[in-house]
Amino acid sequence: MSATPACPQCTLENTYPDGANYVCADCGFEWPQTAAAAEEEGERIVKDANGNVLQSGDSVVVIKDLKVKGTSTTLKQGSKIKGIRIVDGDHEVDCKTDVGQMLLKACYLRKV
Repeated sequence: MSATPACPQCTLENTYPDGANYVCADCGFEWPQTAAAAEEEGERIVKDANGNVLQSGDSVVVIKDLKVKGTSTTLKQGSKIKGIRIVDGDHEVDCKTDVGQMLLKACYLRKV
């Protein structure tokens, strides 16, 4: 069995190499094989809602109201967060907010 990575867009594993790219047979998304090799080497690439690469220490803005699980508070749209930290796991961004220490998904953030 070949070691082709799962599709970064739809996360299905029905992918195949085509020249210098990988192609997803389900959604048709194409991405370069060199980016997949960089991810396999341990370099974590985290992108915000606009597709900009996030790094530890960046400042971001929340793009949508987020309810904080287990409390009645909400992290408001437009809240600026300074000094983020990129971590492993489903929630890629660790940060301090007005509400407290949080783990957030990068898809709800925009780089400033």
